[in-house]
Amino acid sequence: MSQEQPRRPQKEEEQQQQGRRQRGVEPIKYGDVFSVSGDLASKPIAPQDAAMMQSAEAAVLGQPQRGGPADAMQAAAAWNEKAGLVGRRDRTNIATEEGITVTETGVPGGRIVTERVAGQVVGQYVEGDPTAETQAQVARQSAITIGEALEAAAQSAGDKPVDRADAAAIFVAEQCVTGSNAVTPGGLAASAQTAANYNEGTLRDDAKIKISDVLMGATAKLPADRVASRQDAEWVVNAEMRTGGKAAAHPGGVAASVAAAVRLNESITNP
Repeated sequence: MSQEQPRRPQKEEEQQQQGRRQRGVEPIKYGDVFSVSGDLASKPIAPQDAAMMQSAEAAVLGQPQRGGPADAMQAAAAWNEKAGLVGRRDRTNIATEEGITVTETGVPGGRIVTERVAGQVVGQYVEGDPTAETQAQVARQSAITIGEALEAAAQSAGDKPVDRADAAAIFVAEQCVTGSNAVTPGGLAASAQTAANYNEGTLRDDAKIKISDVLMGATAKLPADRVASRQDAEWVVNAEMRTGGKAAAHPGGVAASVAAAVRLNESITNP
């Protein structure tokens, strides 16, 4: 007959929590490690959160990614536990309720892996296809185009409402393939600008136009397309950051997806 594990007395737990408050020690929070916002940013990283991310990485990638989000969460959770700020079995409510996920978007020659906690991107990177016959052949046949990069953004940041920074990045991406400074009537840039204007006058997030609404099937909507280059990525990233007034591109967004496509293209041609 099995026996239940003894539970920590409630009084002991209360005394421990009181000691934490008296020491004034702050735990490592999600906002300290990742570029996240809202309630998640203020939540301490707990051991069970790290375990969930390790399991998610292993399920998709075969094993946890060295130096990836799971490793970062494990290190932060270990410090928090050692400092007595979280328990070994603790988990963050918002992460448990909204989920910890690792997803992959297949692109020619590889995949883009996106990791999320409570719906917010905490890591994104590209992996080449190790089964390609030759790097030269893959470079010719599988390099990612600007249109395909925009379609990847529709998946990795599809739920994000379109803002002026997104519209600027999409406009520059469209410029890269058309070579024109004019907005193509009925094109992606025109749709993105219309969406950004509409969203600014709309208070409810669930009523706003999302990136996926604009960029789904982007390749077919562009008047032309070509392989994404380093120069393209620099222009698109600069447009998004300058218009949004941010120090970095939105994780998984338009600029980040174009930059990820370029990194994958370069890894294929320069292994």
